[in-house]
Parts: sequence; structure tokens; C-alpha cells
Amino acid sequence: MHMLTSIRTSDGKIEIIDQLLLPHTTKYVEITSIEQAYDAIKDMKIRGAPAIASLASLAFAAYIQTGLDSAQPPAFLLSSESLSTQVIQKLDYLSGARPTAVNLGAAIRRLKAVLQSSIDARKSVPLIAADLINEGKLIADEDFDRNKRMAEHGGEWLAELDRGSGGSGQELNVLTVCNTGSLATSGYGTALGLITYLHEQKKLGKAYYTQTAPYHQGSRLTALELKTMQVPSVMICDTMVGSLFQHHKIHAVAVGADRIARNGDTANKIGTYNAAVLAARHKIPFIVVAPISTVDLDTPDGSSIPIEHRKPLEACLVRGAVHPFEFDIEGKVRQETVMITPSGLEGIYNPSFDVTPAELITAIVTEKGVATRKEGETSFDLSGVV
Repeated sequence: MHMLTSIRTSDGKIEIIDQLLLPHTTKYVEITSIEQAYDAIKDMKIRGAPAIASLASLAFAAYIQTGLDSAQPPAFLLSSESLSTQVIQKLDYLSGARPTAVNLGAAIRRLKAVLQSSIDARKSVPLIAADLINEGKLIADEDFDRNKRMAEHGGEWLAELDRGSGGSGQELNVLTVCNTGSLATSGYGTALGLITYLHEQKKLGKAYYTQTAPYHQGSRLTALELKTMQVPSVMICDTMVGSLFQHHKIHAVAVGADRIARNGDTANKIGTYNAAVLAARHKIPFIVVAPISTVDLDTPDGSSIPIEHRKPLEACLVRGAVHPFEFDIEGKVRQETVMITPSGLEGIYNPSFDVTPAELITAIVTEKGVATRKEGETSFDLSGVV
């Protein structure tokens, strides 16, 4: 089954698919510096917490490798002290690209820990640099395998839950929000990975997904992934979730996460909280699927999660293909950005994420397994899945 790829690497070259141009134009952009990686993350050419962490780690590793390969070593490779100063500066810079996505912070902390342990071991500068490069590549490489484990854990848990309530564990209809597939990760996906797994196991009925305004990650990216994989699917507007639950059998809502607090409160793409409230009203299981690196045990609850607010103008604009299609001289579909609001609006509320309280979440799935809340409790014990 063909899957899209958010990041591809070959012979030291790093390329990302420009997700702002999808679904009508597929264009890979080469990332040749840490600054370009930062801009790509900040501008949302690449998005999804795992993919962001992977790109930052790969760009950092490439930066160190370029220094090692230089005929004249740069100043930061002349001593462990100068290397440490430069590494911390570059990592701190990268960490500011998207503050809510904790995976990026987790990757930064891992790289800093490798730096410190290598220095403490009194390794030479080339060996310290090699350790950093290996760790950066490992952070990206390990994402695909853990996504497949998560998908299986969550998919089998849902099928068993359905069988336990008298269902067949087959023909399961699952709603998702935003985009959490291969375009948001290094491959396979988190919540969309669960849906993909059910499809592969012939246990999926239909995948439903919200458009996810204002960036339309659902209608642009999830739609493209599901269509590419030939998964039976239905798109709905964000405001249609309640109607869907009233009139169609939905077995679960599966979403990803940008940060999960110690008690299970979960920050995810704006609109997730709405879906959780409606799912609770209709007694539909609500599943969060995310890697261990998304769990932030240092954050006690959702009130401490920093929420990124995007530029107000972004909520006023929509980008897409001119319809009927028009093509440029290269045969590519012409795209335009249009304003859908009156100009000069003064009041625009545009948070990129919201926080779903743990009490509205049925299960949290990581690569280690599935955590559920105990009867009557409003928070999770995540010790078994981190």
C-alpha cells in the first residue's frame, strides 16, 4: 500500500514535502541549514509533532556532519567547550519553532543529554560530534516502527472493546481530526496509523475526518493520504461532528497529540476538544494516539501547556487550486490564496491548539500499550505506557 512521505533523505540530502502546496502540487524542498529547518517548521511547510522533531534532529545532525567534513574545521569543532556552546545555541534556537509540540523539546533534551554524557566521558571532539549525529538520525529513524506498534495496540484495543459490547470488531467507523498520518510523522502515522492498521486488517468500515480549519489539514492532507491508500473515507466540515454522531454509527474518535500532560490532559489541533465533548455526549470512545515523547511528565495538567497562537491573518485566508483547474507552462495546477473575510477585522481569535481534559478521554495509546482511566477517576496513570 503506497504511503506519502513527509521527509526523505539520501546521501546526506534532506528534503521535505511542502505541505502548504498539497494536495494539488507535490514539491520537495531541500533543507540545507538549521535556519531553513526552523523556517519550514515555523511556516508549517512541515507540521505534525513527530515530523517536526525528526526534521529538527536531522537538520542538526547534518549541520554537525558538514562541520566534520569541512577541509578547514569550523571554530566550534576546535574544542569541547566551543562545541558545547554552539550545540546548545543551535538546539535552543530550534526549540522555539513550535512551542506546543513537546516532541521537539524531547528531541532537543535527548541531544543535549548525549552532548553532556559524551563530554563527561572526556571523549574527543570528533567522537562527541559523531555521538550527536548518530542520536539525531536515531530520533528520526525510530519514529516509523513505534508508529506501527501504536497503531496495532490501538486498533486491537478498539476491536476488542467493540466485541465486548456485542459488536463484531469489524466494519469499525472512526472519526479523526487534523492530519496524523505519514505527512505528520516519519511514516505510517499515529491516529491515522490506527485507521490504516484497521484497514490493513480488514476491520475498518469508513474513516471520517474533519476539514480542520483554518489550515484545512484534514481536507488537504488527510484526504490526500486516505485517497492515496484507497481507504474508504468521508470528509465532514468541523461543524458537522454532532450531526455525524446523531445520524451515523461511529465506533470511536482517534486523534493525535502535540503534548500530553502527566494527568492525561491533551493538547492537540484546534477542534479536538469540540469533538471530545460531542463524543462524550454520544458515549463514543475517544482515543489519543501518540508516542512516548509526546507525554510531558513535567507538566502536571493542561493548564500548564503553552498554546501557540497563529497570526490573525491566517484565519482569514484560504489557499487552493483555481477552479476550474488552470495550468501553468510547466503543467502544474495554478494555486491562489484568497481572503474569505472582510479586510481589516480587528477581533480574531486564532489558537492553533486546544486542550482536551483527561476526563473526556477514554484511552491513551503509546508504543508501549494502552492506558485507560479507572472507574470514577478523572485522570490517567500513564506509568504503564511511558
